[in-house]
Amino acid sequence: MKDQKKNRGQGDFGDFEGFEFKNAGLWEAVTMSGSRVILRRLLATSGQPILRTTAASNRFQGALVSSVKNFSTEPPSVAHETPETRPTVRKFDPVQRQNLTDFGQYVAECLPKFVQKVQLTAGDELEVLIDPSGVVPVIHFLKNHHNAQFSCLADITSVDMPTRKYRFELVYNLLSLRYNSRIRVKTYTDELTPVESLSGVFAAANWYEREIWDMYGVFFTNHPDLRRILTDYGFQGHPLRKDFPLTGYYEVRYDDELQRIVQEPVELAQEYRKFDLAAPWEQFPAFRETNPAQEEITLAPEGGDKK
Repeated sequence: MKDQKKNRGQGDFGDFEGFEFKNAGLWEAVTMSGSRVILRRLLATSGQPILRTTAASNRFQGALVSSVKNFSTEPPSVAHETPETRPTVRKFDPVQRQNLTDFGQYVAECLPKFVQKVQLTAGDELEVLIDPSGVVPVIHFLKNHHNAQFSCLADITSVDMPTRKYRFELVYNLLSLRYNSRIRVKTYTDELTPVESLSGVFAAANWYEREIWDMYGVFFTNHPDLRRILTDYGFQGHPLRKDFPLTGYYEVRYDDELQRIVQEPVELAQEYRKFDLAAPWEQFPAFRETNPAQEEITLAPEGGDKK
C-alpha cells in the first residue's frame, strides 16, 4: 500500500483526481510541460499517509489551484529579487511621470499667456504655476477641455510667506474623475491685490474663497458673498497669517457680574517662555539620498517649432 501511494503521488495531474491533502506539511508545486504538475513533499509534520482516497471529493481541485498560486514557477533568481532596503515610501511609475510631463507641456502650449512654469512635485504630482490674471481662463480650460476634464474642485488653500514680494500663494487642487488624475494650479498675490473669484466656474469655490479671505485676508473680486466664515462677528485680523499673534488681539469670556459674554483685549498673566528647539545633532543622516522637491519641466520656447 505504501508503495502504491508513493507511486500514485508521483504520477501525472490526472492521477490525483479524487485525492485531498492530509497532514502534508509543506508542499511545492512545480509546473512541468503544459498542465503536468508534480507535487513533492518537502516536510511532513507526522508519519500519517500523505494522501487518502475519498469517494466523492471535489475539494482537491480548489486546494490544488490554491497551492499552485502560492508557489512561483520562476527560477529563484527571478522569483526572489533583492528587497528594497532604502527608506522609500513608494516607487514612481516612469510611464505616469512621462504622461504628466507631456500633459503639462500641452497645457503650457495651449495657454502660453498665463502659464509661467510647469513642474513635478514629490515625484509624480503635476503643478502648473500661472499668472494671477489667468486663474479663471486656465481653470476653465482644465475643467471643460476634452483632454483634461478636471470637473471636480477638491480644495482651494493658501500659503503665507512674508519674505516674498507676493506673500500669498494660492493653491487650487483639481481632480479629473474621467482620467483618474489630479493637478495643482498655483498663483500668487499680496495683501492689496485682489484675485478673480472662481465661483462662476465652480460653485464649490464660494466657501473655499470665503475661508481664505477669513484666514489670510486675500480679496476675491466678483465673489457673490465674500464674508467671514470661521471666525466670530467683529473679529479683527486674519489668524493664519504668519505675523498674527498666537494669542490674538481679543479674548471672549463670560462675565459673572454682567451675566453675559464680553470681548476684551488679551492680557497675559505671565511672560512667554522661550524654548530653543535646535538640536545639537544632525536630524537626518548625511548619507540619506532624497529626491528633489520640485522638478521643472522644460517648456517649448515661444515661436519655436512644436514637436
